[in-house]
Amino acid sequence: MPLSSYISALQENLTAHPTALLGEVGLDRATRVPLSFPEPGHPRAPDEALQLTPFSTPLAHQVAVLEAQLALAVELGRAVSMHSVKAQAATKELIERMRALYGARWVRISVDLHSCGISAEMCRDIQKEHPNVYLSLSTTINARSPAHRKLIAACDPSRLLAESDINHIDMCASRTWEIVNIIAEIKGWRIEEDWDYPSEDGNDPEGEDWGVVKRLETNWEAFQRGGHSAPPKRERKKRASVREQLT
Repeated sequence: MPLSSYISALQENLTAHPTALLGEVGLDRATRVPLSFPEPGHPRAPDEALQLTPFSTPLAHQVAVLEAQLALAVELGRAVSMHSVKAQAATKELIERMRALYGARWVRISVDLHSCGISAEMCRDIQKEHPNVYLSLSTTINARSPAHRKLIAACDPSRLLAESDINHIDMCASRTWEIVNIIAEIKGWRIEEDWDYPSEDGNDPEGEDWGVVKRLETNWEAFQRGGHSAPPKRERKKRASVREQLT
């Protein structure tokens, strides 16, 4: 299928569902091409392994497809769920390229690096420069490595999300609760026993007394809402640097 035909079909699907986000999309250096996929409407059994070939999809091909998908997300103003598997440098470069290409239009949409295994240092670097980038973690994927604890500690508290990342509906709630507890422990946030919040939270913008569930709920609402803007401090530094070069 030509990429243009795929993007047209994707646009039709997103237009038909105005609240849908784009995803899951992303880059994966570890994946291999399967021999075949299950027929639509007939998913494989939980214990039935997908047979894989020794072949992988070249990263350049993945980047080309992802760039086209992200361009559509910018055009439609949709949030994005994006994975990055063994491709953190390529992911960072792509985010920087999208920012350079689309500027404020790119910054306005939310981008979630989902179940992402980037380093804590890379997380700090990306979130410092890109106010629209969120990070969601799961025990299903991230807890395989102890590095997930450093990643949670490094993540901007206002751009941290939780997920199950599991395809069994009966395990979604328990897996999500596992990572919520880990986030609460590492961030030092209380776990609510009662929903002790007033109906209006406008007088408490910092949320200093908020527990982990309230914080994650607020983060998710901000992710859905989008409309981010580049931090003014960064722009002031840029203008100051230009003035220094001219004098």
